[in-house]
Amino acid sequence: MPKRILQGTVVSDKNDKTVVVLVERRFAHPIFQKTVRRSKKYKAHDENNQYKVGDAVSIQECAPISKDKTWTVVSAQA
Repeated sequence: MPKRILQGTVVSDKNDKTVVVLVERRFAHPIFQKTVRRSKKYKAHDENNQYKVGDAVSIQECAPISKDKTWTVVSAQA
């Protein structure tokens, strides 16, 4: 099964080798058909501490690295 890849924005880089990425998804409400925005924060592994707050990044699922961290940063987006 392929690993999921999500796009988001780095909102915190205070932890060592970890960034917090805010991923926003949009969908139509099942009854009202209005576009709804939902967001979720994911902790992602950043081995070289190269990503900073405000960077747009792609994250990919991986085996658990710690209790909360099961994603790794794949690349930055332009």
